Amino acid sequence: MNKVGFYLQDPKITEKMGKIKHKIAILSGKGGVGKSMLSLMLSLALAKNKHRGLVGLLDADITGPSIPKMLNLRDKKPTISGETIFPIESEYGIKVMSIDFFLKSDDTPVIWRGPLKSKAITQFLSQVEWGELDFLIIDLPPGTGDEALTVTQTLQGNIDGAIIVTIPSQVSKFVVKKAISFAKELNVPIIGIVENMSGVTCPKCGAFIETFPGKAGEEIAKELNINFLGKVPIDPKLSKSLDKGINLLAEDLETSITVKNLFEISAKVEELVEK
Repeated sequence: MNKVGFYLQDPKITEKMGKIKHKIAILSGKGGVGKSMLSLMLSLALAKNKHRGLVGLLDADITGPSIPKMLNLRDKKPTISGETIFPIESEYGIKVMSIDFFLKSDDTPVIWRGPLKSKAITQFLSQVEWGELDFLIIDLPPGTGDEALTVTQTLQGNIDGAIIVTIPSQVSKFVVKKAISFAKELNVPIIGIVENMSGVTCPKCGAFIETFPGKAGEEIAKELNINFLGKVPIDPKLSKSLDKGINLLAEDLETSITVKNLFEISAKVEELVEK
């Protein structure tokens, strides 16, 4: 065991993860920056481009799962055979797993201490039958706590890296840099940084409005010499679609600058991990 508590990997996890070409964690030092949105839209973009049926999305936020809601999958229940759990397959061509599928109702809380959360993550990595995948996107909760530590330790040496998400503000920059230090401490490569909520276009006059002061994403990338993957403006249409869990790839969304930027970020990520 090293200074951050790394244990030898479970053979079941090695076998399961060996069928997946690329494993990518979505990480941030603080909440409310849009990690889950980015995780979902990155997965959708990869599946739409050329990896349909070959993308997995693991919602590793045990106490605040949101991926099933955004995909309108909350009423689905995974098939379980012995110790094997089969992920839910979305109509968009991605396979999904979340603790939310196992909760009794919308308002059922997960009141667990660290060991139970870590055990759930380990079960998802060792028992979910993802099959052959090109990408597994792992949506981590805010901060650098139990879930993030379990995923990065368990996949250490077998993960392509982390994508860091921030918003433009200096407050976010201050906290998000801690997430980058966390990844470096655990020898997880940084694929790049995404700046989310980078302004909004006024629907009436077309003027671009900065929602937060600053350019934290670009500044962090420059200061720490990591890839800047792009900016993602706020799009009310996309927000409404995510809330309803429908029409995530409708034509009117695909013409938005936000969705275009997300697809461009997806292409950059794919290029970087396949080098």
